[in-house]
Amino acid sequence: MAFGRSNRELSRAGNLYAPQAAVRRALAASLLIAISVMTHSSAAFSQGLPDAKQQEQDSSAQPEAKPDEQKEEKAEKQEKQEKRGSFIIAPIPISSPAFGSGLFLIAGYVFKFNQEDAVSPPSWVGAAGAFTNNGTRALALGTRLYLKENKYQTTIALMKGRANLDFSGIGRIPGREAVVVPLSLSGEIFFGELMRNIGRHTFIGPRYQFRRLAASINNEPRPGGFQVPEIDLKSNSAALGLHLQRDTRNSTFYPTRGTLLDFTADFFDQSVGSRREYQSYKLAYNGFREVAKRQVFAYRAMGCSANGSVPFYDLCLYGFNSDVRGYTTGEFQNRRMFAAQAEYRIDWRKRLGFVGFAGVGGVARNWSDFRMDGLLPGGGAGLRFKLDKKNHINYRVDIAFGREGRTLSIGVGEAF
Repeated sequence: MAFGRSNRELSRAGNLYAPQAAVRRALAASLLIAISVMTHSSAAFSQGLPDAKQQEQDSSAQPEAKPDEQKEEKAEKQEKQEKRGSFIIAPIPISSPAFGSGLFLIAGYVFKFNQEDAVSPPSWVGAAGAFTNNGTRALALGTRLYLKENKYQTTIALMKGRANLDFSGIGRIPGREAVVVPLSLSGEIFFGELMRNIGRHTFIGPRYQFRRLAASINNEPRPGGFQVPEIDLKSNSAALGLHLQRDTRNSTFYPTRGTLLDFTADFFDQSVGSRREYQSYKLAYNGFREVAKRQVFAYRAMGCSANGSVPFYDLCLYGFNSDVRGYTTGEFQNRRMFAAQAEYRIDWRKRLGFVGFAGVGGVARNWSDFRMDGLLPGGGAGLRFKLDKKNHINYRVDIAFGREGRTLSIGVGEAF
């Protein structure tokens, strides 16, 4: 979750709702815990049940217990086996001129789907809700399951919400003041994905998403400001897509080595229920390297391309998903985007940690339109507090400085 500040005022809003893709991307932000653990790590839950032969040896070495004692021991063992997961609860305050003041609450359960499966990463189920005093509301439910010794991965999510926010328009030029309009968005979202392992670290599979959306401008439109196209006042948006992933990381929650390559392609078409026809492509590469004990160097590069009759809420959104920190979500958006960043992570002592990060990126209508004077650099530092020692799930607070001001980001899990 990112909170932004302009050159004139502190604005703590951010990735909770993306002004450009507000309703759809609100789902991702509402499932922040899920995003933080979306991919795999067998390291955190790699310990399976004790070997049966070893159990027999241990039991034979002990004197024979009485029937009552045996029942008590059996009950204790069963209770320990049932405690196979971790609960994560994180309240996050919201204070923003765009969204008002309120609270973002995340609750999740991270668990081993099958205790005898020592290969699959941990699965999770989560719920999140948000509300502010300007009428913004959102509720999201989701799950990601790793099955059959990581042969299958599936994600399902549902969301319903309403967001009242300020929208900076499309094609804003860095350094120039934006013409902000008060925008109201509401809708329901469904997302489903199933991937299958086709190699040691490679997964591929189909995905489907459906969104019923409504948008409007509150008050009279400002001269030169954004106006909602008539086709987007009330519309359905649906897509069939493909997700290709290669993951060699040693952890889902806090990787210290390995890489993650993600490619998604979503095809919005009338044949699957979409009013507009367009395509969205995203490619991202993350790398992690442990340079010293409890110190990790992490880096990320990504690109986004939206083609066809793209609605304003599905353009490439700069600042979303922490690409790059230092910008309020929705300040800059267009058909093309790239971002690159690096972060140094220190797991200091007990539950505390620190990070430093820097990055650069930009948005443009076409790839040929990018210019050096239009780049959007950002950087800053952050504090980490370990919510779950077993799985190394962090509560993070980052302050970042960008070309247009500064942001305060609060969330669960690492930025990437």
